[in-house]
Amino acid sequence: METAPYAEHIRPVPAEWLSVIIRMKNLTPENIAKVCGGTYVGPDSLLKKEVVSITTDSRKVEEGGMFVPIVGERVDAHKFIPDVMSKGALVTLSERELPDADYPYIQVASSLQAVKDIAEFYLKQLNIPVVGITGSVGKTSTKEVIASVLKEKYNTLKTQGNFNKELGLPLTVFRLRDEHQIAVLEMGISDFGEMTRLAKIARPDTSVITNIGTCHLENLGDRDGVLKAKTEVFAFVKENGHIVLNGDDDKLITVEESNGIRPVFFGLDGDHPVYAADIVSQGLKGSICTIHLGEEAFQVLVPMPGRHMIYNALAAAAVGKIYGLTTEEIKAGIESLEAVSGRFHMIETERFLIVDDCYNANPMSMKGSLDVLQDGAGRRVAILGDMGELGKDEIQLHEEVGEHAGQVKIDVCICVGSLSKYMAEKAKGTNPALTVIYEPDRDSLLKNLSSYVKDGDTILVKASHFMKFEEVVKALENM
Repeated sequence: METAPYAEHIRPVPAEWLSVIIRMKNLTPENIAKVCGGTYVGPDSLLKKEVVSITTDSRKVEEGGMFVPIVGERVDAHKFIPDVMSKGALVTLSERELPDADYPYIQVASSLQAVKDIAEFYLKQLNIPVVGITGSVGKTSTKEVIASVLKEKYNTLKTQGNFNKELGLPLTVFRLRDEHQIAVLEMGISDFGEMTRLAKIARPDTSVITNIGTCHLENLGDRDGVLKAKTEVFAFVKENGHIVLNGDDDKLITVEESNGIRPVFFGLDGDHPVYAADIVSQGLKGSICTIHLGEEAFQVLVPMPGRHMIYNALAAAAVGKIYGLTTEEIKAGIESLEAVSGRFHMIETERFLIVDDCYNANPMSMKGSLDVLQDGAGRRVAILGDMGELGKDEIQLHEEVGEHAGQVKIDVCICVGSLSKYMAEKAKGTNPALTVIYEPDRDSLLKNLSSYVKDGDTILVKASHFMKFEEVVKALENM
């Protein structure tokens, strides 16, 4: 595979930029009003002054920044405008006329649409490469590995937390400053058209798709629908850009080209231009493998467990190659990866090893986590909760996870939630020797949890985010 020309043109970072407050390039009240179709009300003397930051959180408005009031289900943030302006904000947006205002504001039809328009404009002003990441499973962990690799050479900004949707992506873009050399942006969707709106903002130079799974089926129907929705991003990949895809995914491998761009495929198949071989599990410490990058190859420790992390490292290696990193830099970036809370984050207490994977779940990721749990020491205990947004096949999909739990080498499976009842029944039916426990809800589990676990256990905690299983992790940490 060839190295992209971007590597030669990513600008160096002047040392003096690292110690001063950097304003947001060309984000003046004049330009902001223009790009979002708003009307500026205030003194002309401020029209060409750049804001220092943009936020929707009234508690985080900086002096010289801009406030964006969002009308939520419970709170209309317009009520905070007078307070944030009194604290030194340069300007605020507003969805309504403010006749008594003694401060500058920009009246817009929709604050949410305005932040998207502003983010699109701002990212163009910075003119830095963007790596856009999507997929059904592993977006966040792939984003983390790619950013860990790219930081070996460039000043890299990455999406934090779950800031990957129509409000979160603009807020991530607003964290960029002129000193950044590359952006790694995660894009999460749940319906058709959503990726188009996100990709219009990000306009990635490199688009990475991790896989096509059974997520958000209530809106997307089936995996073909998921493929169609995710690949909306291709229409916005920049000319001479790159598309990086999991070639072992039966849906993604069908992508031949888009707008003249042929994908770079990665996987465990030696026919892909980027592939892994000689994989040796190190248990919950990760895996050692050899990554082949075209004519080059190097051995690396992927410091997080699971075959899915090999795929994430391959995606990062492909992106690193595109942006001109050496194999030594790519190796160093992969090996320096650190886990994110809630994303297969291992917590060692005096009593247990807790595998905190509770941020979210779907059938594919649930099965993958169960596979990894098999390498745990002591009793291997899975605490699994309901998975959301699975549509009409939700019972069957929970049963499939239960069947998988019965097939892998674990000792205890605790299923929690109304849908997980089907998971529990299938797990017990598949393996009568497996200890299967069912709890109707999280509160019931917490009351009985101490009686289910023992010293020396390795405990996987996983469910969809709405189950709030971080409380289960916290309870285990405090035992």
